[in-house]
Amino acid sequence: MENLQFKNGKFKILQVSDAQDMHYVRRSMIKMLNTAYDKLKPDLVLFTGDNVLSNHLLDARIGNRQSGKGFNDTFLRMKKSLDYILSPLEKRNIPFAMIFGNHDDFCCMTKEEILGLYRSYHGFVGLTDTNGEAGTGTYNMLIYSGDKPKFNLWLMDTSNHIKDTGHCHSEVKAEAVEWYISKSNELKAQNGGESIPSLMFQHIPMPETEDCVEECKAKTKNAFKAQDGKYYRLKPEKVLSGRLYEPTPGYTENNGQFEAIKNQKDVLAVVYGHHHKNIFDIEHEGVRIIQTPCASFRCYGNAHRGVRLFEIDEKNPQTFSTTHYSYFDLCGKNPAALLSYFIDADDLEKPRRATVAALSIAAAGAATAAIFKYISNKY
Repeated sequence: MENLQFKNGKFKILQVSDAQDMHYVRRSMIKMLNTAYDKLKPDLVLFTGDNVLSNHLLDARIGNRQSGKGFNDTFLRMKKSLDYILSPLEKRNIPFAMIFGNHDDFCCMTKEEILGLYRSYHGFVGLTDTNGEAGTGTYNMLIYSGDKPKFNLWLMDTSNHIKDTGHCHSEVKAEAVEWYISKSNELKAQNGGESIPSLMFQHIPMPETEDCVEECKAKTKNAFKAQDGKYYRLKPEKVLSGRLYEPTPGYTENNGQFEAIKNQKDVLAVVYGHHHKNIFDIEHEGVRIIQTPCASFRCYGNAHRGVRLFEIDEKNPQTFSTTHYSYFDLCGKNPAALLSYFIDADDLEKPRRATVAALSIAAAGAATAAIFKYISNKY
């Protein structure tokens, strides 16, 4: 694998989270992603979990029955699903990497078998090996200036589907936290005693994110109503930008990841997916936390569906800039883009049905009128 390199003093990472589609894909997402690749020109695309909706790969297009079974059908549909999101990168010669989410291996395929499909693409630059007990999807990637590492990416596994029981562990394992501390110290020693600045990506949030949320009154600015009937918002003093649209539960078994990040002082921000609607950039006890909404149309979501771009400056790697781009930012609000969104977005299913019903009634009315006119003229 060739080293990732700064280009013209910059390095751009495009985060795509919760793409979670299938072998019959929603075209609006593919259009949005392809537009992002062409407009934003990333140096690396990073899929941060729930890349495929694997627990529904055997579903039929219509109805609740299954149209496939067993490993072979799962494998072929997983391969086709991944190809929809990876072949556009291969054609554009854009490197890409990934981490797992809670949906990715929720099928009869193991993580290693799924990784085999990613590794079949020339542009795949992540997970050339795995870290055993730290988690299959836990690793790091260095970004170089010449032959010197200048920036680092931590990729943390937060999903481990136990096939026998159906349970899915979501925590960053204690072994992964230990690996992070050891590797961080190793990189620091190799860098003359100075920490290498980094971003940390994972699918499921740290539980400390909940410490940044408070209950509030219904009419409070940026409040949302949760299923318990109460209203919540991000604590204003924590917010750099954005807001909540849904609750923020993270993994429950806390193995000291947050404290390790605070102590190591090399992570500029921890970046999540998993919660499809939320979009925010907050700071908690000196740790910056960024939430990116989903890219998928085959799931719940909102008008923030999109991608997030991170840009790192070679001359000042201790800082970074980040911008979220929604579907509408990328594809516009022309009639074709609006219609495509309306047809494909799962959260618009009810108004879609109402529209179809209204059109059906109108069509039936027009047909009845035409028949009445014909009969009147005929007889």
